[in-house]
Amino acid sequence: MSQTILDLKGLKCPLPALRTRKALAPLTPGDVILVQCTDPLAAIDIPNLVRETRDTLLDKSAGEDCLTFRIRREARSI
Repeated sequence: MSQTILDLKGLKCPLPALRTRKALAPLTPGDVILVQCTDPLAAIDIPNLVRETRDTLLDKSAGEDCLTFRIRREARSI
């Protein structure tokens, strides 16, 4: 299991969700990605993305100017 930090500060919708989707694709099950965003719409977009990809949103927090999401990649059944 590895943890990756994805700094998406300064990007506007829909780029944070699109880049998060792209970053999740090569991860193996159990890997965790920490996504940092400043776009307030990411609070809606990232959880929706996680539901679509069937991964797990471990944690969501909001700081002064930054939203942070911890996402765990889940196994895929074919």
